[in-house]
Amino acid sequence: MAAYKPQLILASASPRRQDLLQQMGLQPSKIIPADIDETPFPDEQPEHHVRRLALEKARAVNALPDVQGCFLIAADTIVVMGRRILGKAQSTDEAHTFLKQLSGRRHRVISGVAVINPQGKTSVKSVTSVVRFKTLSHDEISTYIESGDWQGKAGAYGIQGFAGCFVQQIKGSYPNIVGLPLFETKNMLEGLGFPVLTTIREGQIT
Repeated sequence: MAAYKPQLILASASPRRQDLLQQMGLQPSKIIPADIDETPFPDEQPEHHVRRLALEKARAVNALPDVQGCFLIAADTIVVMGRRILGKAQSTDEAHTFLKQLSGRRHRVISGVAVINPQGKTSVKSVTSVVRFKTLSHDEISTYIESGDWQGKAGAYGIQGFAGCFVQQIKGSYPNIVGLPLFETKNMLEGLGFPVLTTIREGQIT
């Protein structure tokens, strides 16, 4: 009898999260993005916001008929200045505004992660990293915006790209800033029964 090989579903279209899972040695069996309203509730705390969105994404995908019997990961990442959430900039003007606000200051990057196992048990966690940007020149901001790398990224930047040159200091998890805190994700998967080390040794999920 063939050994049971659990399937892992990533409820996100983010290529960065796919890369981070592969960095862990995990290859999702399926990529199924969740379609939910990501608008923050009035006066919602950032940590609650990312945990709620991660859980809503996970539940939305877990309700589909072709994912039963699988482990599922969903995540959401935001950039926060004070209590203000800087989402994904919708225009070059908004991206410019975000980068000006981040220039020379510290901000928080918070990720929410939700894991659901085949029995429906759920684990949800938020992880915070602190990032300090150098003071950005007009040319640095303009060049970065012209590159287009800000598009689709919380706070209008991706630390794994050229914007990494803007970072003076990081406190906390680097993978969290990219989009998925690996230490916590591994612990959550294992806590719900996913055999991370066995899967890595076997080389792939089928």
